[in-house]
Amino acid sequence: MAKKTRTPPPPSQGPKRRDGGSKSASGSPVPVWAFLAAGVGVLAIVAVIVMSSLGGSKKTDPAALKATMTAAGCTLRDVKPYPPKDGQNFHNDVPTLTSPTHWSTFPPAAGGHYAQWAVWGFYRVAVNPRQVVHNEEHGAVVIWWGPQVPSSTVDQLEKFYDEVPNGMFGTPIAGLGSKIALTAWTGDSSRYYQNGYYGIGHVATCSHFDQKAFAAFRDAYRDKGPEGTPASYNDPGMGPQ
Repeated sequence: MAKKTRTPPPPSQGPKRRDGGSKSASGSPVPVWAFLAAGVGVLAIVAVIVMSSLGGSKKTDPAALKATMTAAGCTLRDVKPYPPKDGQNFHNDVPTLTSPTHWSTFPPAAGGHYAQWAVWGFYRVAVNPRQVVHNEEHGAVVIWWGPQVPSSTVDQLEKFYDEVPNGMFGTPIAGLGSKIALTAWTGDSSRYYQNGYYGIGHVATCSHFDQKAFAAFRDAYRDKGPEGTPASYNDPGMGPQ
């Protein structure tokens, strides 16, 4: 089955060999194991940095997250997206920005989307959700709010967004009324589009803004999209190349 073209990761550089002998301060040869130990230490540090940048340093406790969201008056659901209609590519479900859509949740947390994602940011004017779902595929946690949410609350949402803007997106959406919602799409990039695996969407619908609950959702799901897009691609102002 054909797989969707993914955003290419930045090129990596393999470890370099050290040629020639070295001596310690005492003039004695430095044993090979010392270089190996140092190399392992460096690789461990690099691994921690990479995992942290991709949002993968913490594992999500679904029960604890659900308890936190419930305590804040939010409902949290984990819902699989509908498979792509052709079984091959979610882009083919939404060939234009006005194409009919068929998502498994509202607001959409995963599934069919337009081929170009939206420029990353926080918007006061609604962004086409057909594009925003593509941002979710790249790891976005999206903050949605209905037209009846007070502007003072939207100010709070923007302040929350500004705390950690990488991998975050904010936009109003018609049909949500006075509610606020958080969505994300997570998945294992090594299995994506294989054997009917398309990741899973997460949607929390809330009656008001709650700092603790919103931060818990953000920290659980940000930068964990099924495509495995590097977090460095999801900074504010970045868009399709």
